[in-house]
Amino acid sequence: MKNHSETIKQIEQLLVAWGATEVVVTDNSHLHVGHEGAKSGGGHFAVLVKAQAFKGLNRIKAHRLVYQQLNELFTSGAIHALEVEAQTEEKHA
Repeated sequence: MKNHSETIKQIEQLLVAWGATEVVVTDNSHLHVGHEGAKSGGGHFAVLVKAQAFKGLNRIKAHRLVYQQLNELFTSGAIHALEVEAQTEEKHA
């Protein structure tokens, strides 16, 4: 199975540069072995993102913001699937 540590770093860097105050990336690729996306080498990730930019946005709009920031990683095939949890700084788990 491919090591996705570089992709994880890129996800973190892109989201922090965009303005996220916290980013936690989990590589779930091992759960998707045998899926078409896994065959191409694209990773399956879950990401928790905290950012003020989500304030007042519904879940879909917040997720779209995250996807926009990571578009180059989707386009390159580095990310095949992404599960997003978007929060403002005020929200507590």
